This record gives sequence, structure tokens and C-alpha cells, in this order.
Amino acid sequence: MTNREIAAVFEQIADLLEFQGANPFRVRSYRNGARKIADLSEPLSAFATGDTRALTDIDGVGKAQAEKIEELLATGRLEMLDDLLAEVPSSVLAILRVPGLGPKKAAMLHNELGINSLKDLRAACQNRQVRDLKGFGAKTEVTILRGLAIAEQAERRSRWVEAEAVVQRLLQHMSSVADIQQMEMAGSYRRGCETVGDLDLLVEANDVDAVMDRLGCLDGVAEVIARGDTKMSVRLDSGMQIDLRVVPGKSFGAALQYFTGSKGHNVVVRGLAKQRGLKVNEWGVFRVGEDGSEEYLAGRTEEEVYASLSLPWFSPKLREAREEFAWAAEGALPELVQLDDIRGDLHMHTTATDGKATLEEMIEASIAAGREYIAITDHSKRVSMANGLDTERLRLQWAEIDRLRGQYENIKVLKGIECDILERGGMDLPDDVLAEADWVIASVHYGQNQPLEQITERILGALENPNVDILAHPTGRLINRREPYAVDMEQVFAAAVEHGKLLELNANPARLDLHDIHCAAAKRLGIPIVISTDAHSTGGMEVMRHGVQQAQRGGLTATDVANTQPWESFRKLLRHALE
Repeated sequence: MTNREIAAVFEQIADLLEFQGANPFRVRSYRNGARKIADLSEPLSAFATGDTRALTDIDGVGKAQAEKIEELLATGRLEMLDDLLAEVPSSVLAILRVPGLGPKKAAMLHNELGINSLKDLRAACQNRQVRDLKGFGAKTEVTILRGLAIAEQAERRSRWVEAEAVVQRLLQHMSSVADIQQMEMAGSYRRGCETVGDLDLLVEANDVDAVMDRLGCLDGVAEVIARGDTKMSVRLDSGMQIDLRVVPGKSFGAALQYFTGSKGHNVVVRGLAKQRGLKVNEWGVFRVGEDGSEEYLAGRTEEEVYASLSLPWFSPKLREAREEFAWAAEGALPELVQLDDIRGDLHMHTTATDGKATLEEMIEASIAAGREYIAITDHSKRVSMANGLDTERLRLQWAEIDRLRGQYENIKVLKGIECDILERGGMDLPDDVLAEADWVIASVHYGQNQPLEQITERILGALENPNVDILAHPTGRLINRREPYAVDMEQVFAAAVEHGKLLELNANPARLDLHDIHCAAAKRLGIPIVISTDAHSTGGMEVMRHGVQQAQRGGLTATDVANTQPWESFRKLLRHALE
């Protein structure tokens, strides 16, 4: 199991314990453990198997938690979590996904009103039962109703990074079947969609029973939904469904193309085939005779399928029936940006505010990641919960960066700030201070429930400020947790063009903000995108790959992404002429 997966287990234990009214110290201990584990730059397995270090050497991890980590690493399961899940109805867990409902309030709803599901919760709110509970009220009831849509979506679909953890475990488990010749994931997972519903697994194998038997014994399978001659579906204890299809080699490429989708992309493919007197389905490409007979033409590979229609192979990230067919007709399919293209990371935090690593540690980790330049962008003072920087503390940090620049000749370190756009409008720090920065990020953290016109005007005002370089996480969304705030993105795009500003694609897999459609719009308008990690720890830099995947879905090339440029080119975008 990965650090992220184990941290998620500890976080779930904390939620369940708090739901049950356990000792607050015990709950806090698991939350702290989850945070420490998530921030680790080294895999927990290195501690568990190392001779010089032990799991208990990790700050915040005691003997009891170390034993649980060892159990998870060894078995992929935790008896304590299984016991807790047996005590709490599984449907109740969905209530915890409603924004603003922590475990304590969820427990009160369960105990006082008998609410066991999102459906129960919606009915109770609509019947005005929730407002009468102590600590709730009419406003809370309205907030819960707004948040139910997010929770219901989260119950059906997982974030891509969560699905990735399941996929890695699934593929490793299935790889032991010697008869498998080919094996690929399809569906929304392969297309890199922000959220994933069911998982689609395609396999070429002669021994179908061996493949299906192996899937059935995957750790975490709660139910075999169906098992046929070539298809099998199982449901995991998390609720996620896996659909397995075993297909012959001559059809593998056709099946992979068909089940990857999207539906809209495949509709266009089938339409183009029909125009040529052909038929395309999951079994292959066929020429249809006047008598209705079908002659097999292609299907072993996706390239064969597309070539039979005089089409190029499309990256799965582009298969959304947006612009890919027009690009193909013009011979201009974009060469999508790749992780190796990224040279700089321009949004990161240190222990000066809410980061977990020091300035020096973030610099050294950036060098190890192969970055040529970075920007240190701690929060401004408005973000008081993150110990945001006022003018005095910010200038002290910049003086320290000036001092360190002489020690690190193989990386350029920019003096930056993530400056809040205030609720009333305007920036959180004076213009004369921002003018001293090399890189100023403007962002909205507060007042996210304001009307569209007000939030839009705040952002437009920031983009007009000559000291602002870029707008961070432009819509403020958190996938499956918080809807985007109301903002007129067309006006934001127009202002970015007018004032020569950049827009951030935040690579944190919980954000992926900009949306892929917004990335495509920015590309059309020639607005440079910066893919940033918003890292709060050295391990947080690893999320860059998620931002690159999102950029690919928007059709972005390296030319569209500003931080793919070498330093000598990128520095020309800065307000100050840095060497």
C-alpha cells in the first residue's frame, strides 16, 4: 500500500472513532498520524524493512500505529478498521462526505433522527427536521441541502487518484495469471477523467476461468455481481465496481478503443465508419456487404481500427468528441505536454506558513526533482489559519532567499507570495510590497459564497493590478468536496488576455483547477498556463503528474504551458529582469 492509501485508512479510522464518540485524544492521534504519513517523502515500506530506522522514528507515530502500518503493508487490510466498519452502517459513511458535516454532527443525525443514508438526510432536511437539532438551525439545513449534491456525486464516482490506487493493486494481483497475453484498463480511468465510476479491465487470455477466478479472490471484493462466458463484474467493499472482459487477440484493440470511449467520441467513429460502408464495434472493423454479410478487416490494435477509417491514433486523453476530429482532419493533432517537459514549479509553501518543510528543504527537493526554477509562495496574512505572512515577515523571508541564492547555483529561486484577493476587493498586501516580489500569485480563499458578480469583480481587479502575475486555482473547487465558486470565466479569460496575465492549473488531484475545458479555452485564446503543485511538503511535489494529465485532456502542448520553458526564456515573462 502507498503512503497516501495508509494515510486515508488512518483518516477513516479517526472519522469512525469520532462518530462513535471515542476519546478525543485517540481521534486526534490518528488524524495526526494520517497527516504525518501523507507528508512523508519516503515510502513507509522503507521504514518497515530498514535496519537503521523504524516506523516509530516517524514523528507522531507510536508503537500501536506502527503495528497497524505493518499490518497494512503486509496484508492490505486492517482488522481494527474492519471491526469499526462492522459497527457503523456503511450507508452512514456517505453522510461524512457532505461538506460541513463532521463526524460529531453526523453521529447526532444518526442517533437523534435515525438517518442512515444520504436519501434519509435529504428527506429530513426537506421536512425541516434537522433545524430543530441542537447546534444546527435553518441555515445549516440549507447548507446541507447544497452539499448533498457533492456527496451524492462522490458516492458514485471516485477521484482519479483514488481509482489509481485500486488499479495498481488490481493489475499487480492479476499479473500472476500466466495465461494473460495482454491486459489494459479502459473507460474514464484510461481517459484520465477527474472522477471515475466503474473500472473497466480488458484481458486477452485463453483460460477465461483462471482470469475470472483470480479477479474473484482480489482482496476487498465484497460481491460477485455477475459471471458469464467472457464478462465478470465484482463490487469492492468500497462500493467501486470492476467490470472484466476477456477478449480474443484479433479483437483486443477494437475492444480497447470501444470501451475506452468516450461515448461521444465513439459515436463519431461509428458515423465515419458507416459513411465508408464499414461497421465498428468491440469485436473489430467489418466491411458490410449488400447482403448484410460482414468481413473482418481490423481490430488487433487501436492503431488498426483508426487507420481503417483513415484516422490517426488519438491519445485517450483527447477522446471527448471536442476538437480531436477537426485537428485530425487538418493533420494537426497536438503533441501533448509531458511530465518531462516541466522545468519549473511556481507555487509552493514552507514552514513559514502552513508548509511542512523548510525553505532549504523545498529548494533541495526541487533540485532532486529536476526543476530549473521555482517560486516560494507562502500565504499572505489574510490566511490567518495558515499563519500567513505580513509585510515584515515576508521581507525577512525574501532576504533569506537572497542569501540562499548564492548557495544554489543550479536552480533559480523566485521571491514570491500567494496573496489573497480580499472579500471587499483589492489585494491583501500593499502594492509597494508586491512590487518587490519576483512572482505574485492572486487567489481567492475567503468569501467564496459571494454572488457571481462580486467574486468576478474581485478577480478582475486582481488581474488589473500590475504587480500580479498569475491567478491561482481560478474556480476554487475541490473535487467531490466543494463546488466551484460562482465566477464568470469568460470575463476572467478576457482580463487575462488584456493584462497579459497567466492562469494556474493547480496539479493537486483534489483541485485540478483549471478544468480541462477551461484549459482548452485558454489555449484558444493564447493565455499561458502554469502547471503548479501548490506543494506543502517535499512529497507534495509529486502531484505534478496529475496536473500534466489534466493539461493533456485540455489539449495543451508544451508551448501552451509557460513553465516548460527553459529559464532564459521564462525569465522574460517576469516583471523584474532576473539573471
